[in-house]
Amino acid sequence: MLTPPQSEVVCRLIAEEAVGKVVDCLQRGFPERPRVYWTRALERLSRRPQIADYPRYGFALFADERVVGVLLQIFSRGDEADNVRCNLSSWCVDEKYRGYAPLLHLTAVKRKETTYLNISPAAHTRQVIEAFGFRRFSNGQIVFAPFLSAPRRNVRVRAFAADAPDAALLSESERRLLADHAAMGCRALICVADGAAYPFVFQDRTIFRRLIPCPQLIYCRGMDEFIRFAGPIGRYLLFRTGPICIADAAGPMGGLAGRYFPERAPKYFKGPNPPRLGDLSYTELVMFGP
Repeated sequence: MLTPPQSEVVCRLIAEEAVGKVVDCLQRGFPERPRVYWTRALERLSRRPQIADYPRYGFALFADERVVGVLLQIFSRGDEADNVRCNLSSWCVDEKYRGYAPLLHLTAVKRKETTYLNISPAAHTRQVIEAFGFRRFSNGQIVFAPFLSAPRRNVRVRAFAADAPDAALLSESERRLLADHAAMGCRALICVADGAAYPFVFQDRTIFRRLIPCPQLIYCRGMDEFIRFAGPIGRYLLFRTGPICIADAAGPMGGLAGRYFPERAPKYFKGPNPPRLGDLSYTELVMFGP
């Protein structure tokens, strides 16, 4: 750890008036990202409905009123009303103040009733967050061709539309989730089979040095349900996004024609409600973009 300079350093909630300084710090911490990326990220957080008294943006380290560290937080509710989860994102501290990084993290994870996610830990931070009590819920990713999965008869796949008859077959919370993610640029789909509807969300992205289009699975009710409809979804996506998709996985996954990559983008959690594979809704991938 570096010895920080002799100045008062405090950890505080990020307030509206500090957003510009927060963007400055994030740009220093992640120079590969353009400033507009962080400006848009904070703007989207500002527009999200606040959940009870949970932070809107997260926490920052202040040294003589300068922002020298940031840890963003994205709060959302899970399947149950009292199941609150928080995606910890964009943890960075200026080099001279790295000794205060644990203070920033420990302040941000104090709510015992909350389940915290870290879905993009840098390789050199994984041992650190494991020491803080985080455990994996995804060990790698599978890259697969869903159109090669088994076909299913009498299945319709449609883009979500709030006023479409198919949307009425979903619960109110699912309709809201699909509408929110479609508004942020995701592909929100509905599969209809035997009079029932099944929601799915994908985020368009590229892989292998940003050369190959490859939608990532962001939301489904469960991976067994996704595998069940992978064939029809793959044929729907084939001429829209290409032949392959990507999804988080704990290991090789039967029913999907592809290859499992261990240690690729592992994801962690800490808290009372372990997240399930196939649910990255309202996380940084959606809110900020890949």
